[in-house]
Parts: sequence; C-alpha cells; structure tokens
Amino acid sequence: MESISVGLLGLGTVGSGVVQIIDEHQDKLMHQVGCKVSVKKILVRTLSKDRNIYLNGSRLTDDPSDILNDPSIDVIIEVMGGIEHTRNYILQALQNKKHVITANKDLMAVHGSELLQVALENKCDLFYEASVAGGIPILRSLVEGLASDRIKKMMGIVNGTTNYILTKMSQEGREYGEVLHEAQDLGYAEADPTSDVEGLDAARKIAILGTLGFSMKVDLDDVSVSGISNVSKEDLEYCHQLGYTMKLIGIADRTEDKVEISVQPTLVPHSHPLAAVHNEFNAVYVYGEAVGETMFYGPGAGKLPTATAVVSDLVEVAKNMRLGVNGNSVILPQYSKKIKSDEEIFAKYFLRIHAKDQPGTFAALTSVFSNHQVSLEKILQLPLDEGNLAEIIIVTHIVSKRNYDFIIQQLNDLDVVEQVKSSYRVEGDDNR
Repeated sequence: MESISVGLLGLGTVGSGVVQIIDEHQDKLMHQVGCKVSVKKILVRTLSKDRNIYLNGSRLTDDPSDILNDPSIDVIIEVMGGIEHTRNYILQALQNKKHVITANKDLMAVHGSELLQVALENKCDLFYEASVAGGIPILRSLVEGLASDRIKKMMGIVNGTTNYILTKMSQEGREYGEVLHEAQDLGYAEADPTSDVEGLDAARKIAILGTLGFSMKVDLDDVSVSGISNVSKEDLEYCHQLGYTMKLIGIADRTEDKVEISVQPTLVPHSHPLAAVHNEFNAVYVYGEAVGETMFYGPGAGKLPTATAVVSDLVEVAKNMRLGVNGNSVILPQYSKKIKSDEEIFAKYFLRIHAKDQPGTFAALTSVFSNHQVSLEKILQLPLDEGNLAEIIIVTHIVSKRNYDFIIQQLNDLDVVEQVKSSYRVEGDDNR
C-alpha cells in the first residue's frame, strides 16, 4: 500500500484542524502507518469562500458524490455535523466499502447502532472517538484499555459550555444569565444555547458512553435529562457552604444487569476529582470492578484537540488496512437493554426550601422524611429578609428516586412550605 487517500466532509473548525494535523504531522503518520496519508477532496458548502488554510493539493467540491463515489478514496472523515443527510452520506460511503471516521455525537447517539451494523456487513471500520469529550481518548479506553474489566459506573463532565458557566458562577458569585451572555461573546456558547444548557448535548454523549461501557444499546430516549438554566448563584453559595461543588454530570450506573442513564446538575464534594475540573475542560470518571477508579481529563472541544482524536482514528484505520483486518473492530452490544425503574435508583439529594419561620415548621418538614424512612445528613437554616420566611437547606442520606419524588410532592403540599426552591442530586461521597 503506497498511500491512503482521504475524503473530508466539512471544512469548518474541526475540518481545518484535521487538514492541518495531517499536513504538519506527515512524518509521524508515515512512521505510524508506513505510507503517505493525504486529503484528496474536501466537501464544502461554498467553493468561493475565502479560507485561511493551506490545502496542500486537496481539491474542494460542493458535490458529495465527488467524494462518496470516488473509487480512489479509501477513508471518509465526516466533520460537517447534522443528522439525517449526514447519515445518508455515511451509509453510502460504507456501502461503497469506504471506512468512516466521524466526530458527530448527534448522529452516533441517534443512528449509531444502524451505522455500525452496516459497517460490519461491509467489512468497514467506523470510528467515532472525537464524538465524546473532544481530545480525551475515552471511547478507545473503554473499548480497548478497559476491555477486560466490568464497568460499574461512569460520571462525566462532557459539556464545556455548561462547565464554563457553572465555574464562573461558583467562583465569581455571578448570575446564570450574565455568565451565559459572556460565554456566547467568547464563543463557548452558541447563539441558541439550548442543546448545551438544557443537557441535550451531554445526554447524547452519555448515551454513547453507556452503550460502549456497558455493551448495551442505550438510546437517547433512555437518558433522563435536566439542564442548568434554573441554577441560581444562591444554590451555588449554599452548596459551597456545605462542602460541595456543582457540575452538570452525565451518569451511567450499572447494578447487576440494569442501568441508569441520566444528565443533571449534581453536587460533588470539594475533594472529589471532578470538582477540580474547571471552565471548558471535560473529564470522565470511570469505576471498574477490577481497576477501581480512573479519571480521563482534558480539553473537551476545540479545533486541534478534536482534530487530534479524528486523526488518531485515521491512524487506527490505516493500521487495520495494512493488516487486512478492517471491520473486525465493530463489536455489537452483548447485553439486552434493561433500564432501572425509579424504585431502583438510589442517591443523596440537596434541597433548598423556603418555609414559614414559626414553631412547628421543622417538625412538619422532618415528619415527611421520616414517613419515608429517610434520614437527614446535613441541615442549614437561615432567616430570609422577605416576610416571616426561613431558608432551609437539607442534604438527605441515600433514598430511592421514587420515594424522593413523593417527598418533594408532599413538601410542596405542606402549609408551612412556601416553595421548594431547588433540588439536586449528590454524588461522590464515601458511600457512593
């Protein structure tokens, strides 16, 4: 094999990074795969657009068939985004016996199982390391580095936008809306930030992690999702007083043959490694039965970190091509999907309550918890300026999600409770 020819779908931030790394790291690639690697054609929307990038002989096209149907192109790299039209491109590429690398988390979360099946049928590689946590090699670590272990739990900060917002709110005592606007100005958040701040982006990534880590087909609809748009600076101040840091965390938890997959604002102790992951950085904490606790940390997005993950997949494809073993790396899920019910999900919780500051209030509150056999680990009570109200902060001991939902409902029904202001899960304590 004298050379490997690549067709690139998309020349945005990540696409230009891929071209840059392949061009600038040619000696390294030659050493790794034993032949030249070159980008032959690149699909773009507008041919006439000015681009500040050295293409090194690559030809631009606005016709996807120029790449998908070119028999001289061995590997397709997809970094254009989108779901349905991109799915069709990748299906066509696989059916034309081309190996595929994608950074598209949305696509893999929705259509990953179908695409992997088609790749297997056509003896093609389909790699997607860059779809989760940018430059952190978490997917390959799960599939290869931890292949002999049984993964029990994964907790991940897998969205840089929300981590930046929560970091600034926590460290600088600022309101959500103000920090979101700053994140948009800096380019960390989109003009429409819904996918990030409401947890949808993280949900797609934790679905992919759950599928790989548990060898079980986890769909996006299986993920329970809650975002950060209702988090207040007061919430974060009380979290800090009680020894916690808040992060938007994707959780994939397995007990025997059943799993829980969720994304939600979560409190972790200041001493927990995830508490030290700040700004736009990502981290995934993995619990294995044999290895114990490991954490993977690094930049979760960005031109060159993400492009590095893409090109690392390209190296893997090229090695497989030289060995003649393409398509053998696709491993379909081993176990049938079993999702935990609310009665089978257990955690601690943080509550912030506005209640009447009068005799009998605390007795009424604690009776709700005791009726469900739930004890309280931490309690903080402060007077409020408004009316005769008190701010009551509670951290529970472990309780099932079903019982906890009943508790919230009954607290809201109490005459002495003005409002349950906020409620968040607590993770990472010694008994979790």
